[in-house]
Amino acid sequence: MNLETVMQELEALGKERLKKMYISNGAHEPLFGVATGDMKPIAKKIKLNQPLAEQLYSTGNYDTMYFAGIIADPKAMTEADFERWMDAAYFYMLSDYVVAVTLAETEIAQGVADKWIASGEELRMSAGWSCYCWLLGNRPDGEFSESKLANLLELVKNTIHDCPERAKYAMNNFIYTVGVSYLPLHDKAVETAKALGPVEVKRDKTKSKFLNAAENIQKAVAKSQLGFKRKYVRC
Repeated sequence: MNLETVMQELEALGKERLKKMYISNGAHEPLFGVATGDMKPIAKKIKLNQPLAEQLYSTGNYDTMYFAGIIADPKAMTEADFERWMDAAYFYMLSDYVVAVTLAETEIAQGVADKWIASGEELRMSAGWSCYCWLLGNRPDGEFSESKLANLLELVKNTIHDCPERAKYAMNNFIYTVGVSYLPLHDKAVETAKALGPVEVKRDKTKSKFLNAAENIQKAVAKSQLGFKRKYVRC
């Protein structure tokens, strides 16, 4: 399959309702409004194809950029490739659910995520923290430095209230993910979440939202989800 045929197949799957929903979350034209589950049969035919993924990602079409993440070969991508993808990721559904997810399947994931967290740029920060969430929810606890993750929890505690809005979501999710998926720091994550209390996120045109990692960790504990790891990062 080539760029043209993939674009045609994705366009045929577009739904106006989903298109409106994606736009309300920050997407803009061009896009088709394709459900991510509907992309799987096309992805199965293609498998991993980095050259095609690059072509699709460069279209600027939200749905084809998302699909590019599904068929990308993360091991064929360099740090410069991820920086380029991040430059084109214009809202959080691309930065956190395409770029960060793809990065999480590489050996350079933590190093790149650390740079993005330190960048001060809203979507890079969001992608960096999100990448850690994808990593923690998939890889064995032994692959992480406990002291490094403890330091990151401290960083969240000390800076989250002053960070850009989208980064707050990812940082709050980081506390939750450490608390649920990284057992050595479960207690510290709970302490951090309680010390922070609800985190206010301001949103365009609507009321502020309050994020509460402590409550969400307790819900996961009640459902016996401690130690949760997913088999694959990407769908």
